Amino acid sequence: MSRPVTLFTGQWADLPFEVMCQKAKEFGYDGLELACWGDHFEVEKADETYCKAKLETLAKYGLKVFAISNHLVGQAVCDNIDSRHESILPPRIYGDGDPEAVRQRAAQEMIDTAKAAKILGVDTVNGFTGSSIWHLLYSFPPVSPDQINNGFKDFADRWKPILDEYQKLGIKFALEVHPTEIAFDIASTERALDAIDNHPAFGFNYDPSHLGYQGVDYVEFIYRFSERIFHVHMKDVGWSSVPVEAGVFGGHTDFGDRRRFWDFRSLGRGNIQFEEIMRALNRIQYNGPLSVEWEDSGMDREHGAKEACDFVRKVDFPASAQAFDSVFDKENQ
Repeated sequence: MSRPVTLFTGQWADLPFEVMCQKAKEFGYDGLELACWGDHFEVEKADETYCKAKLETLAKYGLKVFAISNHLVGQAVCDNIDSRHESILPPRIYGDGDPEAVRQRAAQEMIDTAKAAKILGVDTVNGFTGSSIWHLLYSFPPVSPDQINNGFKDFADRWKPILDEYQKLGIKFALEVHPTEIAFDIASTERALDAIDNHPAFGFNYDPSHLGYQGVDYVEFIYRFSERIFHVHMKDVGWSSVPVEAGVFGGHTDFGDRRRFWDFRSLGRGNIQFEEIMRALNRIQYNGPLSVEWEDSGMDREHGAKEACDFVRKVDFPASAQAFDSVFDKENQ
């Protein structure tokens, strides 16, 4: 049985919710992964009546919802808050911009997001964690071990109380492992899990694109954290095979700049080997949604979203129920 194919609405938040539903149906999707910005899913409004109306609109277009995502607020829980955050956070979370107050309000909003997910009837919240030590990525001036240790401790201190509430509600938090987060590759992911004592409510929204251009083994990530793959983003990225002007760090260029070493691509047009990803997901028996997070600066998004849906359906396949040569066994003949 093929897995449901959904569309993450984060890059479509300029469209009203019902228009988004209509387009997703036309593109061929089974459902939506609702972003908690725009009017797609508003945490502060999410009572029984609100959630019932959302589900009715989805059903009107033959769509389902399996997860909601609150990346923008989650980012503020551990970040070093500055003026950038005002552009991504609701005014009620950013407030007067006092960094610790922003972090505290963001933490409460992430708990409220789990409560909203429960009312909506989904068990997974995807998002970011932020990081107080991302700016220390490159160790010069020399970064002391204590500085890094303190960063992981800060993550644990801020997220453990949130995750405890998720566990009580029966909701899972799925971090999208990603540069600027506390976990951005396999090594930092293992360290993040250690910091929170392998909290059972904490897992991952697997997205190969953010690992691939870094040179991280994105297939091994699936096997290494197989029991914590709570959700999957289908997203492609292309990177250069020859020297370029703006390397892995991007050279302060914008997405779409031809000088870049890497850029996001519509599914099937980049370097990610989705065949191996599907085989790995089959081996770990992941049966959840395959959610398209569509980004490609060089392509019309509606063309790309339709193309991506078709690509996922083509590349997904069920696991075999038997060894290929079992038919030679006389007992099976």
